[in-house]
Amino acid sequence: MRTWLERMQGWLLFAGIFLGTLAGVFYRGRATGRQAERHERAEQINEQAAKARQEVRDVQDDVARKDDDAVIAELKSDWVRGPGSRRD
Repeated sequence: MRTWLERMQGWLLFAGIFLGTLAGVFYRGRATGRQAERHERAEQINEQAAKARQEVRDVQDDVARKDDDAVIAELKSDWVRGPGSRRD
């Protein structure tokens, strides 16, 4: 039994090192993938925020170009219900 362990000791050591290395590579790749996903998501959020800021600027510029009566008329036509749509 002792000679069998002495013979297999090198192979067991090699197998342990191999499995340890394999596990390390796996978890390293997984962590790198998570980091890349977080980076992509942050870019998407920043792009969406930039589009929202541009839309706000466009609306502000549009309102600034119009006089007060035109702004009030647009708000009434787009955001206020007409007199016939009321439920009693």
